[in-house]
Amino acid sequence: MKVRIGPGATEEEASAIASALAQHVGSEVNVYVGDADEPTVTWSESEEPPEDDFGPTERENKLWEEIEAIEAGGPEKYKERLAEKGKLFVRDRLDLWFGEDGLKFEDGRFAEFDAEDTLPADGLLTGAAEFEGRDVHFMANDFTVKAGSMAAKGVEKFLRMQQRALQSGNPVLYLMDSSGGRIDQQTGFFANREGIGKYYYNHSMLSGRVPQICVLYGPCIAGAAYTPVFADFTIMVEEMSAMAIASPRMVKMVTGEDISMQDLGGAKMHAEHSGSADLVARDEEHARELVADLITYLPNKAHEKPPRSEPKAPKKSPEGIDEVIPQSPNRAYDMTDVIERVVDADSYFELRPDYGGEIITAFARIDGRPVGIVANQPAQRSGAIFPDAAEKAAEFIWKCDAFEVSLLYLCDTPGFMAGSQVEKDAILEKGKKMIYATSSSTVPKQSVVVRKAYGAGIYAMSGPAYDPQSIIGLPSGEIGIMGPEAAINAVYANKLNAIEDEEERAQREQELREEYREDIDVHRMASEMVIDDIVPPSTLREELENRFEFYADMEKSLPDKKHGTIL
Repeated sequence: MKVRIGPGATEEEASAIASALAQHVGSEVNVYVGDADEPTVTWSESEEPPEDDFGPTERENKLWEEIEAIEAGGPEKYKERLAEKGKLFVRDRLDLWFGEDGLKFEDGRFAEFDAEDTLPADGLLTGAAEFEGRDVHFMANDFTVKAGSMAAKGVEKFLRMQQRALQSGNPVLYLMDSSGGRIDQQTGFFANREGIGKYYYNHSMLSGRVPQICVLYGPCIAGAAYTPVFADFTIMVEEMSAMAIASPRMVKMVTGEDISMQDLGGAKMHAEHSGSADLVARDEEHARELVADLITYLPNKAHEKPPRSEPKAPKKSPEGIDEVIPQSPNRAYDMTDVIERVVDADSYFELRPDYGGEIITAFARIDGRPVGIVANQPAQRSGAIFPDAAEKAAEFIWKCDAFEVSLLYLCDTPGFMAGSQVEKDAILEKGKKMIYATSSSTVPKQSVVVRKAYGAGIYAMSGPAYDPQSIIGLPSGEIGIMGPEAAINAVYANKLNAIEDEEERAQREQELREEYREDIDVHRMASEMVIDDIVPPSTLREELENRFEFYADMEKSLPDKKHGTIL
């Protein structure tokens, strides 16, 4: 604002006018005296509130003391026990996750404030924070307050946080360290309509709406152990985390089995046997680092695209892809050696690496674009698909589809495993889930026949019948009901056995194998238009860049129905 006053005014008078006007208009004021070209006084209203004699009252100071007491958590002796176990106090944990200014606000801080027992925040912290540039909702148990156990007020805080996440569409972090529900208070929260059972209803509503990520810091028993398995991704910490439907003491009472908590439900058990742990961290800092990497592949909510990054050249040269893949379909090699020649350097992020190892499930980037990779691993039991691997792949495909992450299939499998044990382990049921997930996904899919694609393996790996946007082959590719050895044995066994001369029989068998191999060769498949193209292996990355870019915004819908019936 510019103001011009009479030529006889002093600077002191000009300042008084500028000050008064600045307070009134709330912006900068320039006062000119007489015909001066430059302002005699420039006055800006300070952003700081004006000083006066007012300040915090005794009432506010008392409130600060109350807040300080709540934030101190439970008794000091329990904090000392945390340190002995290498665990952080919950508020130090939040500082680690969100930094000094990352925690935006906390809800329900005064829960159970009037309780006769000392129960700061009822042992559960909920609120909102900024994590790696994203707004997130969070919950975190305070193990110094009744071992992080849950009762009425804590349950209500948990439910409100979930319901607000449904409204806001922001990801949720569950930082779990809870011994379960307080049995002596169960009438207040257990079977109520808005009780602890509502956790899992809300988890189900949030599933596919926003990413739910859980980190376990302690033994989570019974109801507390369901949140990690409802989450989209679960990280456990070595020698610290555990989860089980019942404690070792309860197991001993019910079954007589004497077992430690780690053997019953530790990180190693869930990473290698149950598949409930997606990742295992070395310590609390590593757990945060893993989640910081993981969230870069995910959008905030459904129907949003995941964020792209600056493209990077692959860690290894694409020129070497063909040399990595052996000519013989029975010879093992490590599929990650192919992947690292295709994806951006340092972007490979494998999930469940120690479970169902015959299939690799991993996030990565190609030209900066997040993709979900489903790849057979010939280094593990020839890449045959076992029940646990099929189930792992199905769940990963389902999550990628929910969060708009395009899918890349790298096929090199003899098919689904055969035998009595896999039948007992429900190979048909779990294989069905993988095929269903592939069939129902609507994100762009690219499928590459790297080497062998035998049996129903080509179906599960998004073969031509599963509506991929492209299916391309490398020159090492073969597609058939089975491999040459098994096929010749199945079809010509009697004829071959009728040849008495051993040398002649071996020669005829070799001729039949070569004829069969020509019939399943990828060139024959391209000639018959079964696949879209054969590409030189050294151009595979460039080929995938172009195809993912071209189909990035494609629209694909499913038949009108309430939902499928396959789980």
